[in-house]
Amino acid sequence: MTILVTGGMGYVGSHTILELLTQGYEVVAIDNCSNSKPAVLDRVKKLSGKDISFYKTDLRDKKGLDEVFRTHKIDCVMHFAALKAVGESVEKPLFYYEHNLNSTLALCNAMEKYGVTKFIFSSSASVYRSDNLMPLTEESVAGDCINPYAWTKFMCEQILKDAAAVNSDWSVAVLRYFNVIGAHESGDIGEDPQGVPNNLMPYIAQVAVGRREYLSVYGDDYDTPDGTCIRDYIHVSDVAAGHVAAIDYLAKNKGVNMFNLGTGKGTSVLEFVEAFEKASGITINKKIAPRRPGDLPIGYASVDKAKRELNWTAVKTVEDAAADTWHWQSKNPQGYEA
Repeated sequence: MTILVTGGMGYVGSHTILELLTQGYEVVAIDNCSNSKPAVLDRVKKLSGKDISFYKTDLRDKKGLDEVFRTHKIDCVMHFAALKAVGESVEKPLFYYEHNLNSTLALCNAMEKYGVTKFIFSSSASVYRSDNLMPLTEESVAGDCINPYAWTKFMCEQILKDAAAVNSDWSVAVLRYFNVIGAHESGDIGEDPQGVPNNLMPYIAQVAVGRREYLSVYGDDYDTPDGTCIRDYIHVSDVAAGHVAAIDYLAKNKGVNMFNLGTGKGTSVLEFVEAFEKASGITINKKIAPRRPGDLPIGYASVDKAKRELNWTAVKTVEDAAADTWHWQSKNPQGYEA
């Protein structure tokens, strides 16, 4: 069975490709490498001992995309490719809408042209409205998003719903994942963001290796046990396993179905920092900063549906993720550039 993975050189995409290869799937990967490193390809090949058909192209390049579908018999598509920096999306909303929506539209059109009916979409918990009760279930209200990045994910979900409504053979799994952290246990692939990290774990890791002076903790006066925000942090290897589990689900189910990928447990920022300090043996220099607009005090998932229907559950802990991240960052202090 051949899986097309878009954004395959990215953080979650590369870990998912490794899981797919380990499980015996054939992989075709697409990435324009605008926000990822080509070095990932060789590392995934080395870890898996298997080859990958890789195309350095943009999904919006219809000729390049057509070549991929014409050359390979694709059985299922996993769509990770997207711009994902929340702050940048606020500054450049049209850029984000043009890239994320048009790439998804081009991919859906190619699938329709070549008769591919199985699609796994990398979505986000950011599509949920901020006034939902916790935990967030797949029935929680989505929409009314607070930034253009989240809107692009919500709009892509709608595109897939509308496409599947007129393509009765389509089977679509929308995976809304929460805060992805960690790295492969080998320490050879991990999260290597361009510029200043937007996420907590890579920022802490870069402070630990001296690339950043200190960590800013945005607010310590929330209505939580230690005053800092609580989030659902899920190991990237568990997210990768969730995507592979969705393949079997699509073989038996039509239409569009939503699934949360999380742990069902919240961890505060300070608890998160403590876990990393224990794993690394390094004290993280941190400063309390003002709250950021739009940050919720608490956000975590209900994962009952994924457990019941995908036969999937997260198995790794925040402590596992901290240890794996430190292994990756200490082994690659400058990321893939080293």
